[in-house]
Amino acid sequence: MSTETIYLDRNENNYGPAPKCLDVLKHVEPEILSSYTKAYKRGVKSTLSERLASDFQVEEKQVLLGYGAEDILKQVVQCYLSENEKLMIPSYSWWYYKEIANEVNGKNLEYPLIKGADSFHYDLGKMLELIDHEDPKLVFVSSPNNPTGNSISQSDLYTLMQKLPEVIVVLDEAYWYHSNSEHIIKLISEFPNLVVIRTFSKYYALAGLRIGYALVGRGVDRLIKLSNRYLGYNSITEEIALAALDSPQYYVDIAEKMNADKKLYYSELSKIPDFTVFKSDANFVLVEIPREMMKPLKEFMTARGLIIKFMDEPQLNSHLRITLGTQEQNKLVVAAIKEFCGVS
Repeated sequence: MSTETIYLDRNENNYGPAPKCLDVLKHVEPEILSSYTKAYKRGVKSTLSERLASDFQVEEKQVLLGYGAEDILKQVVQCYLSENEKLMIPSYSWWYYKEIANEVNGKNLEYPLIKGADSFHYDLGKMLELIDHEDPKLVFVSSPNNPTGNSISQSDLYTLMQKLPEVIVVLDEAYWYHSNSEHIIKLISEFPNLVVIRTFSKYYALAGLRIGYALVGRGVDRLIKLSNRYLGYNSITEEIALAALDSPQYYVDIAEKMNADKKLYYSELSKIPDFTVFKSDANFVLVEIPREMMKPLKEFMTARGLIIKFMDEPQLNSHLRITLGTQEQNKLVVAAIKEFCGVS
């Protein structure tokens, strides 16, 4: 039995940030606390946005910073959605997707995801049909999607974007944790109405810093103006984020461990009768279990200090969403679930 509580219910990265990030905190100079950024002298908003622009081969003005991905999502909605206009979101999605339109008295328009034998899929046909009939003002696509873990294919995404030349499309890639990002460079250059959102919370293990960013097409000038912070951003946060970007191998190693542990969950939990482990491109796995098992299993896991997410939503109410922890933590979770189910 675990002697300490292990939290695997909020999709945080339990490996922690790269050592270079901690080094920044150890060597903070007083001036960084008392002075505004001087990046504007170079004609840019910040050092971090300048770096991201270089990495993604876009103009610096096309990089927006925010207080986490959540903040940027809010900015997009408040900028482009008016009362009674429709925000199109996945039916299985982060709870905040279903609340954010309410903040401006907008309306949600949910499009379905297809549940397959071992993964979920975007239903492009249904999405296009809804667009034709409902005329949404904004479209959210989460890839990978929380909590189902599936991504939209590049071909489907291109078809969708070509269908929506006048609609703002948000591609939420908060759970993207691969080093390959060439698709973003191509997308942003081709589609001026696209907003791609990422965060340092998940992959980079910096959730406590609350820093996210967006890469935007050239047709979202209203959002660019709205997002401007004329006195700059948090300078320490920027330095830590830059240190994370300068530590690629550290994060590649973690991603490889997570991929290995996803295979562990697939192989081991799939041995349990009536369990379905869905394939995931994110840092969590979704597991469907018999509904009558939800309450006793939650009590069993909690007693052992293993906190995982027991879904309690209309469409997902017999499901576990398990954040990938360290390899030792993941083994503890698998062993505990198998022990509860009497599977060796």
